[in-house]
Amino acid sequence: MIGQLMCFGGARWRKGHAEWRSLARLRRANYIVMRYNTMMEIGVTQEKELTDADYRALAAFRHAIRRFQSFSEGQAAQAGLTPQQHQALLAIRAATPEQATVGYVAERLILKPHSATGLVDRLVALGLVVREAAAADRRRVYLRLTPGAYAMLAALTAIHREEVQKLRPVLLDILGQLA
Repeated sequence: MIGQLMCFGGARWRKGHAEWRSLARLRRANYIVMRYNTMMEIGVTQEKELTDADYRALAAFRHAIRRFQSFSEGQAAQAGLTPQQHQALLAIRAATPEQATVGYVAERLILKPHSATGLVDRLVALGLVVREAAAADRRRVYLRLTPGAYAMLAALTAIHREEVQKLRPVLLDILGQLA
């Protein structure tokens, strides 16, 4: 019944058009509580005050990540791909044959399923990915890279590995400061 007060997970909300919005807020709040409880269980607490060095180290860490991301985006663009297309190809390549699905791409790239479907559709149109129906269950569709995608991804991955090796000492130093 619309307008009826409901109780869900300790939160009260009105059933009706605001139901979905309230449910989304509730899920976020439950996630935050679960993360907090998990952190408390494993002993991650804010026992000491944050210092200026902590802020500098975190800022340096985020800067290093942004530099790598900018590098990666530039390399993908030079190869004729968007950053998401490159990440999707990498996720598909890294997955086991049974994992490589649109849902897996959505999970790995932190996308909504319909966004991942559109991304995979564009990769199919570019001739980089093919869809293959599962033999046991024709409703399940696996994603496979084409030979062209393998070649493109191998070149990009080699360049990225070199960049990660250059960043490794910097990141280890920063992570040591944050420990």
